[in-house]
Amino acid sequence: MASPIMLVTGGSRGIGAAIARLAAQRGFDVALTYVSRPEGAEDVAAEIRAAGQRAHVIKADVSKEADLIRMFDETEAALGPVTSLVLNAGILPKPSKLADAEWDNLREVIEVNLVGTHIACREAVRRMSTKRGGAGGNIVLMGSRATFYGAPGRAIVYATSKAGLEAFCYGVGKEVAAEGIRVNIVSPGPISTDMNNEVSAPQRIHEIPMGRYGKAEEVAAAVLFLASDDASFVSSASLMVSGAR
Repeated sequence: MASPIMLVTGGSRGIGAAIARLAAQRGFDVALTYVSRPEGAEDVAAEIRAAGQRAHVIKADVSKEADLIRMFDETEAALGPVTSLVLNAGILPKPSKLADAEWDNLREVIEVNLVGTHIACREAVRRMSTKRGGAGGNIVLMGSRATFYGAPGRAIVYATSKAGLEAFCYGVGKEVAAEGIRVNIVSPGPISTDMNNEVSAPQRIHEIPMGRYGKAEEVAAAVLFLASDDASFVSSASLMVSGAR
């Protein structure tokens, strides 16, 4: 029996890498994208192959329509049709208050985090929809608890972009529910990665009721649940992985 195929954007490090590794452990063949760290992506691919699954690495900028279309085409050619799409790639703005924000930075965050997700999901629906000849599938978006607390003083546009993903998840999940596609979103709180951790921002621990940063592997476990048959009746749902934040 052929393995299911998972496509993970931003899979070269952090949460994306953890998702790709766990997917392989759960029996998925995995395609993962990167923008600027090919070595990291190849390292993750090597771990996937060591786990006995196939892997394919793709350089793709999720703010570019042509790259998004190509990542599906490359995945299908190398591994087969995508059955699970995990849209993990995203960027943070330069920290600032809104009054000091730069136009180019605001636009880039929205294009990567929000517009790119719309186009990637459009392409997934075109391929997965049972009404268009597909076999169905599932999509997991990467949100953020910043949606709920707004990130004032440093990253309002990031919170805005992730709030847009929440609305998008609820809407598109309903739109394609009868087409064999489930759409859900995972909303992490503070997770220990190379961009945000106990060393770089120790003060945030006091904001987390559980008293610690989360692990990338804990987010990955939530994603793999939503991508599994155990979540077969779950769609248009948001799963918070935030230590009660």
